[in-house]
Amino acid sequence: MTHDILETERLILRRPTGGDWDPVRDFFMSDRSVGVGGPFTLGKAWRQFAAEVGHWDIYGYGMWAVTTKDTGQIIGLIGPWTPADWPETEIGWSIFEGFEGKGYAAEAARAAIDHAFEVLDWDTVVHYVGRDNTRSAALAMHMGAVLDPDAPQPHPDAPCDIYRHTRPEAV
Repeated sequence: MTHDILETERLILRRPTGGDWDPVRDFFMSDRSVGVGGPFTLGKAWRQFAAEVGHWDIYGYGMWAVTTKDTGQIIGLIGPWTPADWPETEIGWSIFEGFEGKGYAAEAARAAIDHAFEVLDWDTVVHYVGRDNTRSAALAMHMGAVLDPDAPQPHPDAPCDIYRHTRPEAV
């Protein structure tokens, strides 16, 4: 039902492995991870990455390790993220330092959204975006998501902006 690997023009999205730990750890321990609750301590970074890897075993899908076709280097994590306490089906993204502004996030997120509708058979996709995360909000809108102020919050004590895609009629 799901795919461990997706390909785009410039990227390979693959199931994350333990070999991704070092760059993922560096991201989770950096200020860039503030949008996903970081920066984390070493222990919390390990647990967050273990949750990313375990998500695949629990659901059969999860965030992909995004790598470039030309180097194979991991540049981020993008894909379905639906923890048990999440109110809706999210496609999330995190792009590592030095890889922003190149269109990689949009390219990978578009492939992940298409996968969610076409393969996972989701009716809707949301993006939970911190209210001060203007770059993620711009990316969500660039991909056609619409702000949904009535959507349920994943963390009501720390509200975020929720951008929504509805299922394309062609699917």
